[in-house]
Amino acid sequence: MAFAGLKKQINKANQYMTEKMGGAEGTKLDVDFVDMERKTDVTVELVEELQLKTREYLQPNPTARAKMAAVKGISKLSGQAKASTYPQPEGVLGDCMVTYGKKLGEDSVFAQALVEMGESLRQMADIKYSLDDNIKQNFLEPLHHLQTKDLKEVMHHRKKLQGRRLDFDCKRRRQAKGNEEIRQAEEKFAESLHLAQMGMFNLLENDVEQISQLATFSEGLLEYHQQCTEILKTLVETMHEKKEEAANRPKGEFVPKTLADLNIDHVGVMDGINGLNSNSNNYSPTLHSGGSNSYSFNNQNQSTYPSVYPSAPSLQSHKPYDPWSAAPPSRPKGIWTNKISLVVEGGCVATGAGA
Repeated sequence: MAFAGLKKQINKANQYMTEKMGGAEGTKLDVDFVDMERKTDVTVELVEELQLKTREYLQPNPTARAKMAAVKGISKLSGQAKASTYPQPEGVLGDCMVTYGKKLGEDSVFAQALVEMGESLRQMADIKYSLDDNIKQNFLEPLHHLQTKDLKEVMHHRKKLQGRRLDFDCKRRRQAKGNEEIRQAEEKFAESLHLAQMGMFNLLENDVEQISQLATFSEGLLEYHQQCTEILKTLVETMHEKKEEAANRPKGEFVPKTLADLNIDHVGVMDGINGLNSNSNNYSPTLHSGGSNSYSFNNQNQSTYPSVYPSAPSLQSHKPYDPWSAAPPSRPKGIWTNKISLVVEGGCVATGAGA
């Protein structure tokens, strides 16, 4: 048996190389069979790509998908089943709103609105999880079963048909001893041809089941969006109510505290912002024997400068300087104001003068 199998493999390899390089003609199959092969190949690609794109639709974040795959692989290696849930974006945003809404406090209408919207997004995330389970059970699992069983079986029959066709053509080309070998090869070739044709036909004619899976997918999407629509309608009404509540709430009066209210020691002239009136204290220096001045404040002589500056006007009567009303300074006459004379060894190099 082992030698017969090896001989058969040698015959197939010989026939294949003869057809590819030697130009030998192999047994040609009809046009219908070739068309079924083409449609079957398209179906194989379709099922694989459809599963991939559906998972991307349900779980669009590639980083989260990679993390879940890594956790699943580590769990298999360690022998511990560890479930990893995909973080729905609605749930992540809802958790953020609820968390910071509670931190702001219930006395804030904005905080209450944040909590309401966050809870609505959480409900939408829960509905999305239900959609995921529905699609995986009623759409992805049938596709996976089709890929791992039906398509795998059809591709196996096609591969076997190709090998038996090569073996049959090789024996027929060589005019093997006795017609018995050729007859056996022909019977096996006909058997594989029948199985391959029936497998592809049943696969391609299974439209009812495949369309029912698409219908289940579309019904799940419709139910998901309808439930989300109801949640969003309620949310919009709640947001309008919160908006009216915030608009009708009376504005509270706020008086900012000063440093004096906080019992903080102060140094220097204070104004109304810091808690003291700028006119309530007077600026007066005290001359010490060491020649340095120290300054203090008192409640006397509020309108005048200290006595060390007798010619200075009072603080209240002082007017700021206006540069536009002042007359330009006059230039002194009879004075050489721009005279330059540069002398180096050997004489005067340059001289300039102006009056």
